Amino acid sequence: MEKTINEINEKIKEGNVSVATAKEIKEIIAEIGVKKAVKEVDVVTTGTFGAMCSSGVFLNFGHSDPPIRMRRVWLNDVEAYKGIAAVDAYLGVTQLSETRENYGGGHVIEELVKGKEVELRAIGYGTDCYPRKEIETEISLEDINQAIMVNPRNAYQRYRAATNSSDRVLRTYMGTLLPNYGNITFAGCGEISPLNNDPLYRTIGVGTRIFLCGAKGYVIGEGTQHSPPFGTLMVSGNLKEMKPDFMKACYFPGYGASLFVGIGIPIPILDEEIASFTAVRNSEIETEIIDFGVARRNRPVVKKVSYAELLSGKVEIKGQEVRVSSLSSFYMAEKIMKELKKMIEKGDFFLTEPVDSIPRSRVLKPMRQKVMFVRKVMRGAIVLKEDVSLEEAAKVMIEKSINHIPIVDDEGKLVGIITSWDIAKAVAIGYKGKINGIMTKKVVTANPDEPIELAASKMEKHDISALPVVDVNLKVLGIVTSEDLSKLLAR
Repeated sequence: MEKTINEINEKIKEGNVSVATAKEIKEIIAEIGVKKAVKEVDVVTTGTFGAMCSSGVFLNFGHSDPPIRMRRVWLNDVEAYKGIAAVDAYLGVTQLSETRENYGGGHVIEELVKGKEVELRAIGYGTDCYPRKEIETEISLEDINQAIMVNPRNAYQRYRAATNSSDRVLRTYMGTLLPNYGNITFAGCGEISPLNNDPLYRTIGVGTRIFLCGAKGYVIGEGTQHSPPFGTLMVSGNLKEMKPDFMKACYFPGYGASLFVGIGIPIPILDEEIASFTAVRNSEIETEIIDFGVARRNRPVVKKVSYAELLSGKVEIKGQEVRVSSLSSFYMAEKIMKELKKMIEKGDFFLTEPVDSIPRSRVLKPMRQKVMFVRKVMRGAIVLKEDVSLEEAAKVMIEKSINHIPIVDDEGKLVGIITSWDIAKAVAIGYKGKINGIMTKKVVTANPDEPIELAASKMEKHDISALPVVDVNLKVLGIVTSEDLSKLLAR
């Protein structure tokens, strides 16, 4: 049996359409099978609700008197992009306020939708046709001519989970990650999210009408970083029609501001293949847990898991059970798909035929850049054993004209580091023991294949002037110093 979107829209118009949520359809198919489900169900509603950083709003403020050609503009001290026409701007959700703590573009958007007034401040060039040079006023969403949400990347099909192997707390867009695999965080709503219920993008394409933060919106193309099965969507909708219940501004400590965006997409059940896709379970949707403790583009994969494992609340890593928490709201996702179901059943929401398809495959390219790696700038390191005397270490530093000496154990593994400053302090207090009594045991290191920018940021962050370069077994391969990096920059 096959149906068309036009036939389903006729049923919506007549009030006899059969709609199931993505949660309900799985039970229906388990009970009666795919063939009967195609006959009994016309539309499946899906939902997702999570922080979608690649989001924002185009705004037109209208012309002031005298007119101003805005060069820069701020809303509640959050700067919006002004590389477009005189009184048009794009406000991104992650842009931070210059005066308010833990506040950004997402908060401004949420306040506008709630009907609140925000402060508008702008400066201009001062031209013959736009003589005004500055303006300060207050505006509400009602005062703005157009407020069109255009989100370049939303509704990830699935998302990589995160953990942290390092020995310090990390603040990331995946939330706070505790040291030594202390926790795991993940995003995405698994089996009820839109793209997992139409993985071949047969019904979701350019022009698909969607539920966007309580309003009717549209898919306008593939999202940025679209790379199936990590597919994404670019979406748009009228901010003036949106509801604050289905969006929520947020702030991730140490990372920045964002906006939780609610998206629901109807899946028309046109045939058995589409129906079978909607039967997908969390146990069938796989992703990877990656290690944010390694500050590289290609972070190591710690483990492959299913969404069912993530949703169990615990995942085993290196023989230990690690707590798992979600950054997406399943409660809100279910609320969205139920709300969309009501809208369709009441005849307030009709389906659209895509005018173009979303690519089913795409290779995600990294940034093209000139990279200098640590191995190109590191020098050979003089190492000492930890039972060497302070006097002997001082002699080595003077003879070799060096300021840093990595300390190794009998197997050649790094166990500490001493500096000329450590020796000077030890002499000042009359210390005459071995260097293991004055060495720094918690050593910040580099590996030979990391970019020098990363090595420099480590030195700056930890206020140190050298990094021992080690392999995966902590064997010392060399050392890179701030002096080495300064000479490189000078060249």
